[in-house]
This record gives sequence, C-alpha cells and structure tokens, in this order.
Amino acid sequence: MSEPIIIDAHHHVWNLAVRDQEWITGPDLAPLRRSFGLEDLRPQAERAAVTATVVVQTVTVAEETPELLAQAASDPLVAGVVGWTDLTAADVAERLAQLREMPGGEHLVGVRHQVQGEPDPDWLLRPEVLRGLAAVADAGLVYDLLVLPHQLPAATAAARRLPGLAFVLDHAGKPAVAVAELRPWASHVRTLAAEPNVSCKLSGLLTEADWERWSIEDLRPFADTVLDAFGPGRVMFGSDWPVCTLAADYATVVSTTRRLIARLDTHEQALVLAGTAGDVYRLRPPPRSTPRIPAQARRP
Repeated sequence: MSEPIIIDAHHHVWNLAVRDQEWITGPDLAPLRRSFGLEDLRPQAERAAVTATVVVQTVTVAEETPELLAQAASDPLVAGVVGWTDLTAADVAERLAQLREMPGGEHLVGVRHQVQGEPDPDWLLRPEVLRGLAAVADAGLVYDLLVLPHQLPAATAAARRLPGLAFVLDHAGKPAVAVAELRPWASHVRTLAAEPNVSCKLSGLLTEADWERWSIEDLRPFADTVLDAFGPGRVMFGSDWPVCTLAADYATVVSTTRRLIARLDTHEQALVLAGTAGDVYRLRPPPRSTPRIPAQARRP
C-alpha cells in the first residue's frame, strides 16, 4: 500500500539576521532562538512523506509576507502562504491586492493576526476588524484564527457575521492540554464548529502539553473533540514546526498525528492529512492528487 499524501498546513520560518522574533523570550523558548529555514525543514518533510506545506506568518510586520511569498515562489515545497496585513487599515483591500501582485503573490492563500495577544476578547468583532475581514473574503482568501479559548465566542460571532469568509482555527484554539482542562474549551469549539465556514487545524497540541512528559493519551481527548466537532472533512494536519520542537521532532509530530486519526477510515484520514488543506486553501495545483471534500462533509 502506498503512503498517503501529506500536506503540512502550518509551519513557520524565520531568519534572526533579518528580523528579530520578539515573542521568543525566556529560558523555556531558548531552543527557538535561532534561525529556521526551508533548508532545515525540507529533509525532515521528505523523510515524513510530506509533499507540500503552508507557511504561516509569525510577526505583525508588513515586510514579512512579501519575504514568505518570495520563498514560496522559489521553493516547490511551499504550496501556500498565510501572511499578515493590518486588518484595521482603511486600504486593506488595496494592500491585499498589492501582495497578490508581488513575486510569489499567487501563493497567498490566507491572512492571520495574533489575536491571542489582543487584550480585548472581542477584538475580532470591532467594526474596523470586521471590515478588514470582509475584504479578506472579497479577495478570496482564508482567515486563520489564532485565538485562546476565552476568545472562541468572538470567533464564532465573527464567523456568523461573515458566512462568505472561510475561517481556519489554528492549533485547535490552544486548549490547556498540560492540565487536561477540556472545559469550557470543548464547548466553545463545538459551538464554533457548528458554523459551516470554519475548519480546524489539528496542530499545536504538543506545545500545549507538558513538553517533557506528554503522552498520546494526553492529546487524544482534545484531538477527538476536534474530529467529532468538525468532522474529518474540516480538519487538517499542521506540524507547527519549528515551535513543535520544544516537545518533539518533526517525524514524531507526523507519526503522533497519524496515531490520533487512526480510528478514521482511509478516506477520512486522507482528508485530514491532505484533502482538507488542499480544498480550504485552494492550493493550486493541488500537491500531487489530494482527495476532494464531498459536499456532505462540509456541513457540521
């Protein structure tokens, strides 16, 4: 039996010689305080049978996205870029159009903002933000939700107000895996999953767990909640490399994800591993041949 196609729908790269990553602070994050590039990821991805990736922004700096697009243009491993632009800017539509016109602009598939760092739990519902999100929808792009559990209700409200915008929940909404705290996260996730325009990344759970003593059974209740709430047709794999290396190497992240979805049938596993990402991000051309999501699988 041939190996399944795998798309890594969430990873990062950064070069500290070009730009600091101000979020990398303290001794716990010290292993991340170096540069990580596609040349570091590529051999690991190849060994794990990952055929394509989506690289995601890390800082709220306008210059980063053109750099990521240029890398995507020059490296066939990268099928898509989730960048950043100021959603509150009056000319956000023009800024998105300009990104599309840059070298590699055809690889722009989505936009993200570090909402998790916003003190206002309803930041997503501010009028200027909703206006920006509407521009993202008009541009045919996806919006990645980087939120904490207490911000999930606002994410749900935003998804309801903008049914024409495809949202993707990063890292399953960052549940408190290390302390096995399912509530109220699970309830919030199920409510969000009831919105048919929202998908979810099965990513980042390892870095929410105890980095030194995690087990697959620590992760399983959270992964099962996501799979049951969204269904395999709206769940996609992401490694969160290199942040994941705080808890496990790339190969372990891939193999752990495959163990977490082992209860699914072959077609459902293929959706999580590649099909959902290919469909939601409209990766063109789809890396090799990713399975498409049947219409019934799109509904909650």
